[in-house]
Amino acid sequence: MIFGETGYVGKGLYVLGLPWTPSYLLDCSRPVLFEAGFSCVGRLYEEDIRKFLKERKPEMLFLTHVHYDHCGAVTYFKKVFPGIKVAASSRAAEIIKRPNAQKLMKDLSSNIIPRVAAVNGINPNKLLYEPFKPFEVDIILENGQVIQLTEDISVEVISTAGHTRDQLSYYIPERKILFATESVGNLDRIGQIIPEFLVDFELYVTNIKRLSLLDVEVLCLGHQFVVLNSDVKEFFSSSIKEAELFKSRVEKLLIEENGDINRVVTRIKAIEYDINPGPKQLEQAYFINLTTRVTHLAKKLKYSH
Repeated sequence: MIFGETGYVGKGLYVLGLPWTPSYLLDCSRPVLFEAGFSCVGRLYEEDIRKFLKERKPEMLFLTHVHYDHCGAVTYFKKVFPGIKVAASSRAAEIIKRPNAQKLMKDLSSNIIPRVAAVNGINPNKLLYEPFKPFEVDIILENGQVIQLTEDISVEVISTAGHTRDQLSYYIPERKILFATESVGNLDRIGQIIPEFLVDFELYVTNIKRLSLLDVEVLCLGHQFVVLNSDVKEFFSSSIKEAELFKSRVEKLLIEENGDINRVVTRIKAIEYDINPGPKQLEQAYFINLTTRVTHLAKKLKYSH
């Protein structure tokens, strides 16, 4: 089963605000959030949190990585939920301080607003039109660390660098929930699984294989969908297969295009992005990511132009 809406998924888990780029709420005696989506959607995330928690407030916010579409509303959350603690990797804490990273996040966060406002069912008047603001990470997480939320609920921290260097995944063994986001690829609205390695293809595939060994009944992706029950194992298998197919496709296209990365990117974009009716990431962000993926493989395959 694939869940592609906002609202209650099961096992105390809620999808908040916007399925396209959600924040997740895990409800227990110490409610916590995972991911902070787009900055412009902050108020919608907040409304859902207050609807589901009533007078209670989230205590922690776990970030998998600090791309603009995963950490955009952190500053807003800190404003409306005073005392919330933001947890992420040490690399994430370093990246968010870099002026060039902040500028890119501000630009992308601003550029995405018209696209979000056009989504069916979104009230543009509820969006935030303030620029993205950087933030401090309060809690540095390490691979293998276990955060004990309650006597019977824990969060296991798993380093899954491969998509990005700062990427973490979070496993809730007692509820069989895994927040893996891009470390296992993205499933788009037309059924494609898009491989999302940006820094290390082999590590990306190895991480999927490692995560597939966990007992998971709820797999939280970074965008659009939550994969449930028996479909989780199938998703892991398909994601590995699609990653290998992508690598083979890039190698074939590099040969055909005599190592011209730009031409390879254009051809892949035509079959991976252009045919997707959306909602989907900004073309600007997609182009950056795809070029990074192709360049990474070209170097490994020793192609250059």
